[in-house]
Amino acid sequence: MPLKPGRPCRQPGCPHLANSQTGYCDQHEEQAQRQADARRPNANQRGYNYRWQQYSKQYLTLHPLCAICQKKNPPVIKAAQCVDHIIPHRGDPKLFWDPGNHQAACLTCNSEKAAIEEGAFGNPVKK
Repeated sequence: MPLKPGRPCRQPGCPHLANSQTGYCDQHEEQAQRQADARRPNANQRGYNYRWQQYSKQYLTLHPLCAICQKKNPPVIKAAQCVDHIIPHRGDPKLFWDPGNHQAACLTCNSEKAAIEEGAFGNPVKK
C-alpha cells in the first residue's frame, strides 16, 4: 500500500517526512536500501548458479523471443535475454525449477515485471 504524503520517516528519531514508497525521507532512503541489499542473499544463494546458467542458455535457444513483448497489443518481436519466473518463486525450489513457470524475457520486460510484482526498485511487493 503506498504511503500517504506527510507521513514521518520510518527511521527512529528522524523528524523529516517520507516522500517515497519505502517510507523513508531522502536522507535515510539510500541508507535503508544499502542495509536491505546487505541482507539479501547473493544470486548464487538464491539459486541462480551454474546449473541455472546452463538451463537458461538451453531454454533461450529453444525460446529466443520475449514472451512478454509478444503478448503486447500490438505484439512486439524482441530477442529474449533471460528466463523469467512467471510466478515469483520466493525461494521455493519446486517453483524455481518448474519449466511451466518459465518464460523467455528481454531485460526491459523482466525488470519492469520485477519492479511491479516483486518489489524491486523500492516498489511494494504484490502478494
